[in-house]
Amino acid sequence: MHHFISIAFSLLIFTGLHVSVRSTGRRLERSSERHFRSLLTVSNGMHWGSWGRSEFCPNGTYAKGFNVKVERHDYFDNTALNAIYLFCESQSNDASGIIRSDEGSFGQWIDYIQMCPNGFLTAFQLKVESSKGIGDDTAVNNIRFNCSGGYEMVGEGAAWGEWGKWSPTCQGRGICGIRTRIEEPQGFGDDTALNDVIVYCCD
Repeated sequence: MHHFISIAFSLLIFTGLHVSVRSTGRRLERSSERHFRSLLTVSNGMHWGSWGRSEFCPNGTYAKGFNVKVERHDYFDNTALNAIYLFCESQSNDASGIIRSDEGSFGQWIDYIQMCPNGFLTAFQLKVESSKGIGDDTAVNNIRFNCSGGYEMVGEGAAWGEWGKWSPTCQGRGICGIRTRIEEPQGFGDDTALNDVIVYCCD
């Protein structure tokens, strides 16, 4: 029952945030297919779990902001970052949408979205805790994004791990899609949730 309530609450927050951010313009549906110019990766992602679906911003829109789902602290089994969603918008601000790939089962969505003051997201960086052996693994703890123009935004993630190298910068207008690697709940085993991220860039 606790797990069901947590999922329902997360969905409520996700829907509510979508409505509150998108106050003007047309709401467009996300897509699992879109022509992209390149994909960006980082070298410090972890290997547990499997890659989920790729999700793309609606045609004509690009990622301008983001939010994270975080389990901040559990006394027995921490999972830290569980999910990321991207807020997509057109250059003229007349169309928008929200996308996310697969997500972990733990934690809560932060109650606000970080937005580029100008332009779109163009690069990212992960804070990752390496394998702890018999200790508690958390994998990805946080994410940063760069906006076109150089503005940097840091997620409200957990504190464990180290920041890796930045991904390359988009060769195109900006980030337009995301794919996440998620470890499913392990029962009595060690949960890590989000392990790695890929983003796509579009012209």
